[in-house]
Amino acid sequence: MLGTGGHTVAADEADEIRGSVHGTAPVPLSVLDLVTVGAGSTATDALRTSVALARLTESRGFHRYWVAEHHSMPGVASSSPAVILAHLAAHTDRIRLGSGGVMLPNHAPLVIAEQFGTLEALAPGRVDLGLGRAPGTDGATAAALRRTETLSEGADDFPQQLAELTRFLDDDFPDGHPYRRIHAIPGPVQGSSPGGVQSPHRPPVWLLGSSGFSARLAGVLGLPFAFAHHFSAQNTIPALDLYRQTFRPSAVLDEPYALIGVSALATDDEREARRQTRAMALNMIRLRTGRPGLFPDPEEAERHEFSPMEEEFAASWTANIVHGTADEVRSGLDDLHKRTGADELMLTSHAHRGDLRLRSYELIADTYGLPTA
Repeated sequence: MLGTGGHTVAADEADEIRGSVHGTAPVPLSVLDLVTVGAGSTATDALRTSVALARLTESRGFHRYWVAEHHSMPGVASSSPAVILAHLAAHTDRIRLGSGGVMLPNHAPLVIAEQFGTLEALAPGRVDLGLGRAPGTDGATAAALRRTETLSEGADDFPQQLAELTRFLDDDFPDGHPYRRIHAIPGPVQGSSPGGVQSPHRPPVWLLGSSGFSARLAGVLGLPFAFAHHFSAQNTIPALDLYRQTFRPSAVLDEPYALIGVSALATDDEREARRQTRAMALNMIRLRTGRPGLFPDPEEAERHEFSPMEEEFAASWTANIVHGTADEVRSGLDDLHKRTGADELMLTSHAHRGDLRLRSYELIADTYGLPTA
């Protein structure tokens, strides 16, 4: 059995990075959930859909289920990934759970180490820690989160924050460091305490990105990389190339491993897919122009009078959404895999109603012949 980085592992040894390919899928398939809140529904409805979706995709052989940190967006109820993941952990048994991602500059590294140490204790061996550098919101909200009037997302700060977080996760600050006697708990220190039986395992770290910065950093550090193709499609191949070119083998990986986030929506009726993607485009137009709201229904999108500039944006945006019937989506995903060489496809399905999102993943699983239990 091939394991992380291509080395051989025993059949019963879990590979936390690479998943298994099921059915006729070209690579492992995973899920990115933004916990979409549609007009006329509540955050409670959206979170219930997330539980149902995690259970469904676990039963169909999807490899991992990630939620992403966003703030001050009425149509996205995922401001607290750790809280949502703890809830999902209580309702699933096998699927990997993780952040896609936690926006590290918004938080003290010790807090993230504690949160994900707790998640690891709740769901041992199936938690991923995906980290992003962007704020996941607008500048004013980011300033409120960070309790500062200035935002720093430069090349210097993020690597230092990442190094500090990794030290807390591994509990290995060197002697003389001011944090040497500070421990993230739950964490490895409990296993080295008198009578301790704590597992030394901690969640694997992924770097997320939509440009070359995190691609290069992930490569240099030998970490797995997740690229946001779903909103930065023009940068996908250059970023993946940069990641592979700069990759250095590490204790985590012997060779590069990259997944891409893909916006994909399969429906029983091709027309419904077009209607939903039109609503998705309207949602993004409002977000990009500083007017975020609940995810609009297709009827609202049909009533909206798109300006020429909005029509141009809508056409560009929907061109990167793999949508249509199950066969059309399968063909689009297969083509995307061939063009990018991605090691894993992480699908995010947006629709006004939760049942349509559930149906989309079910159709995709069926068209690839994924397991049914």
